[in-house]
Amino acid sequence: MGDIAVWVAALTGSTAVLASWVTNLGNVRAARVQAEASAQAQHRGRVREVRRAAYLGLMEHAHVSGELYRRVRDAFYRITDPEQQLARFEELRSELREAYDPLMHSVRVVLLEGPSATAAAAQDVLDTAQKTNRCLWRMTCGDADARERFVELQGTYLRDLGRFVETARAAMEAS
Repeated sequence: MGDIAVWVAALTGSTAVLASWVTNLGNVRAARVQAEASAQAQHRGRVREVRRAAYLGLMEHAHVSGELYRRVRDAFYRITDPEQQLARFEELRSELREAYDPLMHSVRVVLLEGPSATAAAAQDVLDTAQKTNRCLWRMTCGDADARERFVELQGTYLRDLGRFVETARAAMEAS
């Protein structure tokens, strides 16, 4: 009877060790899954914040350019003297040149951060800003059609900016 008791004790002890090992293995796997889920959530949070900052930066710089475009249109209607109007256009061209680099930089950040629909909308804003700035230059050179084209491009710029805001909002909601 002594031999059976030893075998029962050995089997019971082995079962306890095996159960402990299986439980430990399950706990390790659960901890790994939880750590991976936490890391993914943190990564998504970082991506979301970086994108949000990029989108806000672009909107801020685009607003500066949009405000300068509005001032150009104001100069059309408020300044009647051609020399004063030309001088004002030159001032605004200078301000737009200064505003273009930060706008271009912020678009590049959005291109990097994505997603592709938002990046494409940001690039459209930059392309239209470049065309609008070039049109203002043609106005200072005396191009007769440039004024009408500037007004059209200003409207396109505002629509492109609105489309960017909508795609950025959709990207933020999706993330």
